[in-house]
Amino acid sequence: MANQDLNPSSGVQGSSFLYNMGTTPNTRTVISQRVRILTPAYGSQQKTLLQTGVLSNLGVNQSRGIETMRGIGFGDKVAELVPGVTEPTQLSFERTMLYLANLWQAFGYAGGSSGPVRSLAHQRWPFDVEEQVAMSTLVDVDLSGQSGVGISGTSGTFDGGIKAIKFPAVTNDPNSNPGDLREHTAIITMYEACWFTSYGKTYNKDSAAVMETGDGQATDTHDFSSEYGEFLATGNDPTIGQLGSVRFTGAAQTGGTPFVT
Repeated sequence: MANQDLNPSSGVQGSSFLYNMGTTPNTRTVISQRVRILTPAYGSQQKTLLQTGVLSNLGVNQSRGIETMRGIGFGDKVAELVPGVTEPTQLSFERTMLYLANLWQAFGYAGGSSGPVRSLAHQRWPFDVEEQVAMSTLVDVDLSGQSGVGISGTSGTFDGGIKAIKFPAVTNDPNSNPGDLREHTAIITMYEACWFTSYGKTYNKDSAAVMETGDGQATDTHDFSSEYGEFLATGNDPTIGQLGSVRFTGAAQTGGTPFVT
């Protein structure tokens, strides 16, 4: 019999009841119930990332230092702040440990019941993580003008980092709704070539379920579509007509302009 907790089906890593889908409220606020985290499932023949089940926490943190430039003889004044290099994106995971699909297996490694991986020392190849922030129907209607219809940007264009995600079929109402209209628009973020930096699990006499934790670093973070480089138009650029900082606009910094509309 197949391992139902590590048996890719309909875009998720397993086919057991642990992977059954529920419904979510329609809000303009991002809610975690609609965020999908995709990783490589060990042994999958689909050669694609799949939605990870029983993931209770994902933390994403980015940081970089800022160097302060000052000049002797110019008083207690900051001349310029110079951004330093960005540290690798930090990822942290917490997931319920399953007998037949532990954290290692859910991230593409031959661990647990699938093989000998038990340690960070056994991680020979990195993995990718895809984050899909699926929008609500309330917001989809703003974008596409129709319930259950998501929009997809064109790969390589400025909006290429969003795509329509198809959700599993549900029972229709007497008017055949939703039918095939089961899409949400999703904002895609890719964490590429990740390495685990820590792994942990705790057996506690006062808690029945066992949780596994893992921390990692991503080599790169991007939208899986755009061509990144020196002249990427990222916003706040006064040289192309955007507002930007008053420091670079040439406008007077006294009086009402440009602070009062």
